[in-house]
Amino acid sequence: MKAAVLPAFDAPIETRDDVEIAPPGPGEVRIKVMASGVCHSDLSVQNGTIPLPTPIVLGHEGSGIVEEIGEGVTRLAVGDHVVLSFVPACGECYTCTHGQPYICEKSAAQAAGGLLDMTTRLTSGGAPLHQMACLGTYGQYAIVPEISAVKIDDDVPFEVAALIGCGVLTGVGAALNTAEIRPGDTVAVIGCGGVGLNVIQGAKIAGATKIIAVDMFESKLEMAREFGATDTVKADEGDPVSAVAALAGGRGADVTFEVIGLGPTIEQAINTTRPGGQVILVGVPRMDVMVNLNAAFTWLYLAKSIKGCWYGSSDVYRDVPKLLDLWKKGELNLEGLISKEITVDQVNEAFADMQAGTVARSVIRHQH
Repeated sequence: MKAAVLPAFDAPIETRDDVEIAPPGPGEVRIKVMASGVCHSDLSVQNGTIPLPTPIVLGHEGSGIVEEIGEGVTRLAVGDHVVLSFVPACGECYTCTHGQPYICEKSAAQAAGGLLDMTTRLTSGGAPLHQMACLGTYGQYAIVPEISAVKIDDDVPFEVAALIGCGVLTGVGAALNTAEIRPGDTVAVIGCGGVGLNVIQGAKIAGATKIIAVDMFESKLEMAREFGATDTVKADEGDPVSAVAALAGGRGADVTFEVIGLGPTIEQAINTTRPGGQVILVGVPRMDVMVNLNAAFTWLYLAKSIKGCWYGSSDVYRDVPKLLDLWKKGELNLEGLISKEITVDQVNEAFADMQAGTVARSVIRHQH
């Protein structure tokens, strides 16, 4: 099959057509991948922010059709249309049974760049080829755990379904699941890429009446306004913390989302939030990013709360249908997130567009 492969850390993506794929093992399914979003986390593997072994088929935001099932698979059948989840949710481990399937204990196996048994089903030139997040949606086909796929209705367009798998679940989920936004709240969103735009949509659905978008790119601020931001702040013009405070009655935001993953913007998010407010950390930082906080004036005297948000604190079996229902009702804009449809040969170009801030999402449409 054909796939986009990261051969080594900090190297350009290669398109290979010699990738061979093994049959699904027990508890696994073979997916004909129809569409894959190009997400910033894919770029984060390339630049080393997310350390995974190489060579690796990137891609963790996808949709497709079940073509073959392995032994013991009961949740899915051949022909099912599915959204792929980059966090497998077993439903049986401690975190799953305690309402936190987004940190399912089985997902730790992903660090090895294979499936749940830490081995891969892919080879290239006779050598093992890793796959991102137990998925590898930059390939035409993928062997994935049954617990990494959620059945959806056949009438959902694949390009729309693909975006649910990461950017929409993460962003909208951050607002609806992780944060506690009350009707009438003021929300600030620092970082308005694909995930940030979905945070904005989620905040609007939750009832926030003032949504302040903060970014350095005017192109992203324009997209933020289209997705529900009521006010915008250009981060490189003056002090964004003071600008948000001025828009928020001098107090700061009730809830601030950091969707970049940089130390300075995390500190900005904390300072942007009012006393008693919430800071939600969504962006993925490098492993060496540290934040120095004054304990007394962050937590004690000012009573701010800081929460990490992984995968939008989502339960995919609950939230994928919920988000698709919101989309069908016209309350969630998914088509508007698709800035470009591309082929798998154009991934390097899509990465460049993402870094330039000119797209919300590029979507790969696989040819079969």
